[in-house]
Amino acid sequence: MCLVFGPGQSAVDGMLRGVPAWKAIEQAEPEFAGRVRRLFDAGRHKTIATLRADRSPRISGIECEFTDGDLRFGSMTDARKGADLHRDPRFALHGPTFHPEQGRESDWPGEAKIAGRAVPANPVTTAEASEHADGEMFVADITEVVVTRLNAEATGLVVESWTPERGLLRVERK
Repeated sequence: MCLVFGPGQSAVDGMLRGVPAWKAIEQAEPEFAGRVRRLFDAGRHKTIATLRADRSPRISGIECEFTDGDLRFGSMTDARKGADLHRDPRFALHGPTFHPEQGRESDWPGEAKIAGRAVPANPVTTAEASEHADGEMFVADITEVVVTRLNAEATGLVVESWTPERGLLRVERK
């Protein structure tokens, strides 16, 4: 079953779709969600992984937005990533990547990733009078959120991950 949301609509509590919307994560883990947002907002361009028709992976550039309690991203009309998401809605979205500066590794904020299923939301038009859609918006059903960073001493990796079943888990590797 695929639910379609119009402009301004949201499954904020996650109950309609069975998997949490972004707002549910903000409510459950506000500090973690805030760090994820800051990491995603640090740059305009993100990377999304989808599955091609032959099941091989496809990596594409993408922009996303956190709005109305949801994580949303779009695809231009006839773009392959949109076709991929209609065929198999699973995706992995990687925030902008910035490398740790040598000698200042402890200042590195880390990187964030979000995985889930894309739910078609509504067509997108850039011209008000246009009868044809320029693209399509998707809303993320989020199944996992991960932040990877260095510990305070920059001697080990800290991986924090959240899933709806488990909640937040922190693992430190040295």
